[in-house]
Amino acid sequence: MASNSVKEGPKVEDKQLRDYELVFIVSPEVGEEALEAIVGSVKQFITDKGGVISDEERWGKRRLAYPIKRFREGNYVLTRFKMKPAWSKELEANLKIAEGILRHLLVRLDS
Repeated sequence: MASNSVKEGPKVEDKQLRDYELVFIVSPEVGEEALEAIVGSVKQFITDKGGVISDEERWGKRRLAYPIKRFREGNYVLTRFKMKPAWSKELEANLKIAEGILRHLLVRLDS
């Protein structure tokens, strides 16, 4: 019976999805296909980890408040989703090393 209670733990945890909002800025140098690939890889990471994407907004190319890596503008993408909190650190680590992503901000929304 003890092994059953260990197996039941993750099932309970699976239901504890948190609301997140992610804004990331993609380099203006990437083409439309590369932009689609970057956005697709972020969405795939979220869904592969059991997350559910509720909304995605593409704000397009906008001027930055200050230069980032010598760029003065970038393509903004906003994604709202639900995901287990355990995966948020891995998502941020992947965003930091992703080529083409200049900056990102992941915020947990309090419900």
